[in-house]
Amino acid sequence: MQMIDQFVDVDADLRKVYNQWTQFEDFPEFTEGVEKVQQLDARRLHWVANIDGRHLEWDSEIYEQIPDLIIAWRSLNGEYNEGQIRFERLDSDKTRVHVQFVYEPRDNIKKVSNAVAMLGARVSKDLKRFKDFIENRPQETGAWRGIIHGGRVNRGRVRAMGPRSQRLRRVHRTTSLDSRVM
Repeated sequence: MQMIDQFVDVDADLRKVYNQWTQFEDFPEFTEGVEKVQQLDARRLHWVANIDGRHLEWDSEIYEQIPDLIIAWRSLNGEYNEGQIRFERLDSDKTRVHVQFVYEPRDNIKKVSNAVAMLGARVSKDLKRFKDFIENRPQETGAWRGIIHGGRVNRGRVRAMGPRSQRLRRVHRTTSLDSRVM
């Protein structure tokens, strides 16, 4: 299992960038190989992709989502993947989108290292296409501002859990992938 770690700085407001990312059914417009994403409910997605001539389908669940901060997911079937997207305001019209995930293809070790290297390059290109996608439209195509914590959906506001810096550290600790890699 290896980590993919990529980011892109987008020339758009944090809220607009985050809102667009929550529109998973739009992913085929900027994500190479993804043919369809179907939102099954607030937490679950069904993915259909064609990667290097291989037809893949899998379901994933979002287990942590805090508006303008993080979306964390894991696959429920198919090739194992788990990760998080973090959103960081760099200034009023600039946002960093940081993708980290682990991926474990179901092939021999030589193919795994090739697949992970190719996937890293693909994710970098996909992030650039997302950047172009959101920067070149006047507004996002939609938004979902609900909260998911511990796999449970809460459509209300995030409850204050102490100063913002403490909340962010707490979220980072509970969603960090560092302990799951290698």
